[in-house]
Amino acid sequence: MRRVGILFGGRSGEHDVSLRSAASVVHRLDRQEFEPVPIGITRGGAWFAQDTTRIETEAGEQGVLSIEENEHMRVSVYPSRGLSSGSSPLALDVVFPVLHGSFGEDGTVQGLLEVAELPYVGAGVLGSALGMDKEIAKRAWQQAGLPTVSFETLRREDLVDETDVLDDTRIAAAMKRIEETIAMPWFVKPGRAGSSVGVTRVETPQTFAEAVRAALSFDTKLLVEPEVQGREIEVSVVGTESVRTFPPGEIRPTHGFYSYEAKYIDPDGAALFVPAELPAETSRHIRSLAAKAYRAVDCEGFARIDFFLESHSGAPQLNEINTIPGFTSISMFPKLCEEGELPYDALLSELIRLALRRAKIKSALSYQWL
Repeated sequence: MRRVGILFGGRSGEHDVSLRSAASVVHRLDRQEFEPVPIGITRGGAWFAQDTTRIETEAGEQGVLSIEENEHMRVSVYPSRGLSSGSSPLALDVVFPVLHGSFGEDGTVQGLLEVAELPYVGAGVLGSALGMDKEIAKRAWQQAGLPTVSFETLRREDLVDETDVLDDTRIAAAMKRIEETIAMPWFVKPGRAGSSVGVTRVETPQTFAEAVRAALSFDTKLLVEPEVQGREIEVSVVGTESVRTFPPGEIRPTHGFYSYEAKYIDPDGAALFVPAELPAETSRHIRSLAAKAYRAVDCEGFARIDFFLESHSGAPQLNEINTIPGFTSISMFPKLCEEGELPYDALLSELIRLALRRAKIKSALSYQWL
């Protein structure tokens, strides 16, 4: 039986989302094949091995895991030697990072696990970093000739005054520049965050400065994008050497847009249509674009690709990629996989298999040439 380290919690604004996702993963992991080893990461970034019996009681479709901070169970990472809990090695065959957002989905944990020489589920360092950075992902898609929602990027250093304080005059000047290329309403969002954390819909110039401040509280750069009139379509993708896409689903938010609350808190925050009602040719086209977008940012393991289907033209536009999408009981990613005949339990097993195969292939590579 393989021991699977389940990393959950984390330092990002999506900490609570991770507690819910991990509860579902622990609950549905095949106990005939895998033994879960829960490792909680506090909001402050400390790692602690968790009591498995307690975690099992908290896990479930509607479960939420908690993190016990026992100093005797503090986890350390050692280059080339994996993890230890307290003074004892923590024997793991593979790690499943069920972490969303910064310090979990952005390549940082992936780099740490590479140094520790531990196989892990999901995208590698580059794919994770590219996928997390909305600006760079969009530029990669544009370079690949893929249809992408337009955007403008603002950086904190361009919006602060000589005392390093956000300056309303500079924010207003930036707004006027953006108005020349993008018509309101806008969505203002952190450049490197997920789950709609820090996202604001801006309808009037008077609310722009507040939206900028909200986004910059989560990152040092932000994106301004137009509101696209159309349908929100999502595609699940699984694979590394070969890529498998699944039938598209549709999100119809009831909160104005697909906010954090609609995704994870309010069970009535959005209606999910699985599969989406689309013509067969449109569905095939969107799935093809999803596979190309996945490859363009060097993604591996799994991801969810988000599109807008424009009302006036019927054309799909790439919006975002999520390299560790939600795994809660109401999350779209596993629902779409199940619609494509890959049930939740089998999905988890497949993702772990892909991680172990990638590690096997990489272990055969040579890093010395003399």
